[in-house]
Amino acid sequence: MVKKEDISIVLCGPAGQGIKTAEKIMVSIFKKAGYNVFATKEYMSRIRGGSNSTSIRVSSKPIRALVDRMDILIPLDSQALHHVESRITSETIIIGEKEKLVEKKQNHNYMIFDVSLTKLAKEAGGVIYANMVVVGIIAELLNLDRSLVYSYVEDIFSKKEKEIVSQNINAIDLGYKTSSELDLDLRINIQPKKTAKIKEQIMINGGEAVSMGAVAGGCNFIASYPMTPSTSVLTFLAQQGKRFNIVAEQAEDEIAAINMTLGAWYAGARGMVTTSGGGFALMTEGLSLAAMLETPLVIHLAQRPGPATGLPTRTEQGDLLFALHAGHGEFPRIIFTPGTLEDGFYLTQKAFNLADKFQIPVLILTDQYFIDSYYNIPAFDFSEIQNKKYMVKTNKDYQRYALTKNGISPRGIPGNGDGMVVVDSDEHDYDGHITENLAIRSKMVDKRWQKMNEMVQEALPPEIIGPQESETLVICWGSTVNMVKEALHHINQNKTALLYFKQVYPLPSQTLPILKRAKKLIIVENNATAQFAQILKTQFNLDIPAKILTYRGQTFSVEELEKKLRKVIL
Repeated sequence: MVKKEDISIVLCGPAGQGIKTAEKIMVSIFKKAGYNVFATKEYMSRIRGGSNSTSIRVSSKPIRALVDRMDILIPLDSQALHHVESRITSETIIIGEKEKLVEKKQNHNYMIFDVSLTKLAKEAGGVIYANMVVVGIIAELLNLDRSLVYSYVEDIFSKKEKEIVSQNINAIDLGYKTSSELDLDLRINIQPKKTAKIKEQIMINGGEAVSMGAVAGGCNFIASYPMTPSTSVLTFLAQQGKRFNIVAEQAEDEIAAINMTLGAWYAGARGMVTTSGGGFALMTEGLSLAAMLETPLVIHLAQRPGPATGLPTRTEQGDLLFALHAGHGEFPRIIFTPGTLEDGFYLTQKAFNLADKFQIPVLILTDQYFIDSYYNIPAFDFSEIQNKKYMVKTNKDYQRYALTKNGISPRGIPGNGDGMVVVDSDEHDYDGHITENLAIRSKMVDKRWQKMNEMVQEALPPEIIGPQESETLVICWGSTVNMVKEALHHINQNKTALLYFKQVYPLPSQTLPILKRAKKLIIVENNATAQFAQILKTQFNLDIPAKILTYRGQTFSVEELEKKLRKVIL
C-alpha cells in the first residue's frame, strides 16, 4: 500500500467529454469523505474539441495551490498526453487506452495501465458515460465508500430520468470493478480527528466567493454582459435573485450595463457590474461618469490575457495599471486584489460599504485562475458583517455637492426628503447644476481628491506571512499568494517572509516602512512588465530588481515558483 499525504489527479481531454462534471463530482465526494481538496482547470476557447485539463489535489492537509506533479493522469483522447507532456514523470500513473495514447513508433517510457474507457462507457449505456467510469476508478483507488458516491450522483442527477441515473451508477460500478483489478492501492494518510471538521466546511470557487460577498454586502442589482471569466458572478446572482431580492440584468452591452448600475445607485440600490478586460474597456466612460456624479459603483474585473481578445479562457494579472488609470480625467478609486477565497468574500462585501461611504468606484480584481479554483474552507463568519448605508434625507435647501471637511458630500436619493437630487455628467456647482465657473471647477476637483486622506487611513495594510522581521520579502498580490506561500514553505527559510497585498490602491502609509525593513525585495506577478512594481516605484521611488514573472496564459505552479525563488533567495 502506497501512503501519501497529497495526491495530484489530472483529467485531460476535449471539451464536451464531461471533464467538468467529473471534476465537480470528485471534488465534492472527496470533501464529503473528509479529505482536503483543491481543484482548478485550464481550457481552450472552444465549445467542443481541443485539449482541456482539470487538476485535483487530495490531501490530509489544507491545500490551495496548483502543482505540476501528476500522480494519476487519466487521458480521455489521443491528444491528451501531448497536451500535458511536460508534467509527466516516470512516477506518473497513466490510466487509459494504451493503443490510442501512444504511437507505436514513439519510444515513451510511460507507466500506462491499459483500460478501455470507451468500451466500459458503452457497456454502461453510451460513450457519454466515460467520465463516470473515471469517477469510479478514482473513487476505488482512494477507497471511497460506494454509498457516498452513489448518494451524491443520485442527488445531482435527481431531475433526470431514472434510466440516466441508473446508467451513471452502472458506469461508476464498472469503474470500481476495473480499478480493483489494476492492483493500484493508493491511500491518503489522513488524520481521523480532522475529518469531521473538513466535512463541515464549504467547498466553493472564486466566482462563488465574490458572488457571496456581493450578497453579504447588500447587493440588490447587477447588470452585465457575459464575458469569460467574469460571467459566473452574473450567473450566481441571477440564480439567487428571488432568494435575496436581487435584480439581475443581462444588458445588451457593457456600456448599458454600467449606466444601468449607476442609475440603480442613484435610485438607492446597491449595484455592481462584473466584466473582463475588453468589457471594462467599454465601461471606462461610465467609470468617469461615476466619478463626476460621485455615485458609488462596484466593479468586479476578472482579468484574462490581452490585448484585444487575447487568450479569452486563460489567466493573467495584466489589467492592474488599466484599472488604476482607466477613465478620462483624474479621480479617486479603491482597488482590491483578493488572492484567497476568504478575501474574495470579505473584500467584496467591504467594497459596497466603501463605495457607499466615499461615493467612488471600487474595483475588485480577480483572474481566471482565481475564479475557477475550488478548495474547502471554514464557513464564512457573518457575525461581524455590518452594512452601513450613507444616504441622507434631503431638505429643501439640499446641496448634492456641498463642500465638507473630508470631501464627502451628503448623498440623497430622489423621493427621500424634500430636496431636489440633481446630478449631471458635466462639471457642476454645489446644487448639481452645470457650471463653467473655473473657481468652482477647482473646488470640485479638490473636493473629490480630498476623500483620499480618509481612504488612505482606512486602506488595508499588506499581510506579512512568515517571520515579521525578515531580511527578504517576497511581494505578491491577488491570486499568486497561495502558490508563493506553499513554495516558501518548501524552501523553509526563517529569514524570508511573504508580503501579500489584498489592496493595491490607495496604499496605506505603513507600506513603505515595511518594505524598507527588508534587505532584499522580490516581486512575483502574472504579467510581463511587473505592473505592481511600477506602482511601488511611482509612489515610493522604490526599485525592486528581483522580478519573477509569467505571462504565458497560465499561472505559476508551486514547483516552478519554488525553483525560481531558490535561485534568488539562496
